[in-house]
Amino acid sequence: MEARDADLKKELDATLQARRELGEEYESALVDSFLEKVDQRIDGAVERRVRRRLAEQQLQVARGSRAPKTGDSWGERFGFGLVSLVLAIPLSAIGGGIAHLEGLLTAWAGIVGVNVVQAARITPGLFRRRRRTTSQDSEWEE
Repeated sequence: MEARDADLKKELDATLQARRELGEEYESALVDSFLEKVDQRIDGAVERRVRRRLAEQQLQVARGSRAPKTGDSWGERFGFGLVSLVLAIPLSAIGGGIAHLEGLLTAWAGIVGVNVVQAARITPGLFRRRRRTTSQDSEWEE
C-alpha cells in the first residue's frame, strides 16, 4: 500500500514539474492525465474489494451458513449519508475550482451516483419496475 502511495506521490510531483515547465496552456491536459491515473487506481481498489466480498459470500454459502446480510442498520445508512454530505463540500470546491461549472456538475453527479448505488444496495427492489396485476385491481406487484 505504501509503495502505491509513493508511486502516486511521484506521479503528482512529475505532473507538477511538467506544469511548471510547460506552462498554463497544458495545465488542463496534465490534470486530466493525473486524475485518470488516480481514477484507475480507485477502480482497481474497488474491483479488488468487490471480488474479495463476492468470494467471502460464496464461501459462506458453500459452507452452508445463512445467506449474506442484505439490509443495513439505520445507523449505517445515516452515517453514509452524513459522510457523503461532508465530502460533498471539498469535492464541490475542487471540481468548481478546477473546471468551473462542468467540474461542479461532475462532482455532484458522482456524489448522487454513489448515493443511488448505496440506496440500491440497501433496498434491492428499489428500482425494479412495478406493474398492475389487473386494470381494476389497485394493488401493485413486483
